[in-house]
Amino acid sequence: MSLRKGTIKEYMFKSEALAEELELLVYLPANYSPLYKYSLVIAQDGRDYFQMGRIGRVADELLGNDEIENIIIVGIPYKDRFDRRRKYHPDGEQHIAYIRFLAHELVPFLDDEFPTFQMGHGRTLIGDSLGGTVSLLAALQYPHTFGKCIMQSPLANEAVMDAVRNFEDPHLLELYHVIGTGETDVPTTDGNKANFIEPNRELHKLINQKGFPCFYEEFEGNHTWKYWQADLKRALLEMF
Repeated sequence: MSLRKGTIKEYMFKSEALAEELELLVYLPANYSPLYKYSLVIAQDGRDYFQMGRIGRVADELLGNDEIENIIIVGIPYKDRFDRRRKYHPDGEQHIAYIRFLAHELVPFLDDEFPTFQMGHGRTLIGDSLGGTVSLLAALQYPHTFGKCIMQSPLANEAVMDAVRNFEDPHLLELYHVIGTGETDVPTTDGNKANFIEPNRELHKLINQKGFPCFYEEFEGNHTWKYWQADLKRALLEMF
């Protein structure tokens, strides 16, 4: 029997925090009905997750086989690599405003538009690389709004370490964290290269010390969608 496929709708959203209009890609599962309740998966690098990560197909399979709970996936595409760095990087000019947009504008819109659970553990942030970084920082800032976070090969710099170190309620957040053993020389958005695996190992150690509920694994691979895509099924199974 062939799996039923969900649909992807496009929305345009005017953000006051960012003073711009953003595109949203919203995956609704094949069984979507306003009579059901849905958990939210909010993806940074939204178009990448749908096109390169094929997250919609992964969700179709897991939902079709009754392996995960009902989810709606919301992708937030970036305009270009400069826009991405401005919003996702801890030092980016729009980083604070972007997190404010996620918590204070996007969530109320989604809760009004769809039958969501409207609580922290009903919302998961997901992102790869810098997208994973901003997802974690947003969840740490708003743990009652975002109760789960999936990080695939995040940038783990001192700003990230400080945010984790200073967080006082680790029981509020459930984390999923993977990094590739080959991520030793990763091209970064500022034109340089960086070792990602050692800082991520330090981040994992700190997450453990703080007592966060966390799944962690190092995969054999590098900083590319080839490995993040292959990891998505497990990520969704772990979280949902």
